[in-house]
Amino acid sequence: MKTLPQLVIVVLIGAVAVPLAARFVPGSRPWLDTVGLLQPLAAAGLVPEEPAADARPPGAGNPGAGGVPVIAGAVRIEALQDVVSAIGSARGVQSVELSFEVTGRLDDVVVAPGDRVVAGDVIAQMDAETAQLVVGRSRLVLADARRTVDRLEQLSASGATTGLQRQEAELTLRTAELALQSAERDLANHRLLAPIGGYVGLIEAQVGDLVSPSTPITRIEDRSSLIVEFRVPERLAAMVAVGDPVQVTAISTPGDVIDGRVAAVDNRVDEASRTLRVQATIGNADDRLRAGMAFQINLVFTGGDYPAVDPLAIQWGADGAFVWVVREAKAARLPIRILQRNAGTVLVEAAFEPADMVVTEGVQALRPGADVAVTAPRS
Repeated sequence: MKTLPQLVIVVLIGAVAVPLAARFVPGSRPWLDTVGLLQPLAAAGLVPEEPAADARPPGAGNPGAGGVPVIAGAVRIEALQDVVSAIGSARGVQSVELSFEVTGRLDDVVVAPGDRVVAGDVIAQMDAETAQLVVGRSRLVLADARRTVDRLEQLSASGATTGLQRQEAELTLRTAELALQSAERDLANHRLLAPIGGYVGLIEAQVGDLVSPSTPITRIEDRSSLIVEFRVPERLAAMVAVGDPVQVTAISTPGDVIDGRVAAVDNRVDEASRTLRVQATIGNADDRLRAGMAFQINLVFTGGDYPAVDPLAIQWGADGAFVWVVREAKAARLPIRILQRNAGTVLVEAAFEPADMVVTEGVQALRPGADVAVTAPRS
C-alpha cells in the first residue's frame, strides 16, 4: 500500500523535472530526443522548439556557429622551466678577522665600529716602548759592527789583520743587520693595519687590555658585493655551472629580487646530505645588505618546449586530467599529463593537433562530438 503513493510522487517529480531540464539545460535535449520525449514536450508547448536550420543567427555559416557556445583559444608553446629554490646565507666578498701578531698592552684604538677603511689604515696600536728600545739598541750594534769592518779593511793594506778577523767582523755585521730588521718588524707588529678595504665591525678589546695573537680585535668586511652560499640537490650537479644566473631575495625583504651569478661550484657532493655547495655573487652598491643575512635563491633551468593551456581549461575525470578541444567544429575530450604549473599557464603533455582550440569556458554543456560555436577569449 505504501508503494503506490511513492510511485505517484516520483511520477510528479519527473513530470516537473523533465520539462525544466529540457528548457534550461541544452545538453539534455539529445537524451530526451533519443528516448522519444522531446517532440511530445515541444508539441505540448512545455519546451521551446529547436530553431530551424535557415533561422540560425548570423554567422551560422561558419563551422560550429550553431552549436554549444564556448570560449576557446589556440594552443601555445612554452619552454619547460625547472625552478630550484634554496636558502643560503651571505658573507662579504672579502672578510678578515684582525688580531695583533705579538703580545702586549693595547694602547689605542684608532677606528670605531662601522667606520669605512682602506687597505693600510691603522686600526689599533699597542704599547711599543720596549720594542722601540730594542730597535735603538740594534741600530747601535749595527753601527759598531760597520765601524769594525771599516777599520779592519784599512789595516788589511798594511798586513796588520788576518783574513779570519775580517770574516768574523763581516759575520758580526750581517748578524747586526738581521737583528735590526727583526726589531723593526717587531715594532711594526705593534700597529694593527687594515689588510683590505671595508667596514669595521665591533671592537672586541678595550684600551689597557693585555692582548695576544689569539685575542680578536675586530673584523673588516668588504660588502661592496656579497657571496651567498647555498646547497642544491645532487641531481643538479651536472646542470649548475659558473656564470649561471640566479635570482636572490632577502628573507627580510621578500619583494626585492636581486639578480646574481653563480661564482663557484664545489668539486664533490656531500655524502651525508647528498647536496652540492654552490656560491653566487650579488651586488650591494647601495650597502642595504649585510653579511650573515638569509636569502632565498632561485635557479631556473630551461628544458624542452611543451603545449601551454589556461588553468581554467583543465578538467578532471575518473581517468585523470583532460581538456576539451575543438576539432572541425566539434568537441573532443583529450587526456593530458600535467608537467608544470605556472602563474598563468599549465604546461602539459598531450596529443594536440595543429588546428586544435582549447576550451576555457562553457565546458559544462559539452559532450564528445557535440557541435560548438567558438568565441575568442576575452583580452
